[in-house]
Amino acid sequence: MRHSLILAAGLAVLALSFAAPASADLKPTKRVEPQYPPEAARAGTQGFVEVEFTVDPAGKVASVSVVNAKPARVFEQSAVRAVKQWEFAPGGGKGKVRLDFSL
Repeated sequence: MRHSLILAAGLAVLALSFAAPASADLKPTKRVEPQYPPEAARAGTQGFVEVEFTVDPAGKVASVSVVNAKPARVFEQSAVRAVKQWEFAPGGGKGKVRLDFSL
């Protein structure tokens, strides 16, 4: 039960921590929240991941790269997996976002 409450609280805070893409030209149409890694939730680990991404002319995310992450190798996979599912209005471009993982 405690684990479920911690995970739910973490996801609630995570949902509020999304920043808008750095490019004003990108208009989000679909955002997928990253999943809080269960081992990080159990350990009480918090942190962030900054990613840069490229959006193709159809509005799909074509590539994602991690720019910075604290702590390293904890949240990157979850952040990249989520951002790859984002969609934007047609037009393409580049963006940068910081995803905070907080309990």
